[in-house]
Amino acid sequence: MNELAITVIGPDRPGIVADVAEVLNGLGANLTDSTMTRLRGHFAMTLICVGPAAAEVEAALAPLAADGQLLATVRAVTPEDGATVPAGEPYVLAVHGADRMGIVAAMTRVLIDAGGNLTDLSTRLTGDFYVVVAEVELPAGRSDEVAGRLMRTAAELGVGVSLRPADPDLL
Repeated sequence: MNELAITVIGPDRPGIVADVAEVLNGLGANLTDSTMTRLRGHFAMTLICVGPAAAEVEAALAPLAADGQLLATVRAVTPEDGATVPAGEPYVLAVHGADRMGIVAAMTRVLIDAGGNLTDLSTRLTGDFYVVVAEVELPAGRSDEVAGRLMRTAAELGVGVSLRPADPDLL
């Protein structure tokens, strides 16, 4: 069996997830990790599954994209060796304020420069209000230092920021 990364994007419509899941199930592929969202009327899904060769999955998904509305890509990926060990302590970063360019770039750079790793990121623009929510892993004992850097950067951007420990039962 092969571990595959699959992406599906296009205009949103009801049934895309069910259609893709049925194709994978029909091939005997086991869906292990996935995320999907609707972004301003556009559907986006990324998933990892274990199943047949990439070419076989790509051919089976082709009818879903035949009308040119959806784009489905499949590629083989290297399976993880054993369980994933977090690189640090889990935190949730939230940024909110008036929309302006550079918020995500500046705030994520602070995290990366401190040795952190982003494990999930979501942004939303509603009118002129911009919100970023990210799950991050920070090196042990560095959260106060990182929070201070985030506060300074947020002040420069004119946005609010919070960094709190993640509840591991919710991640």
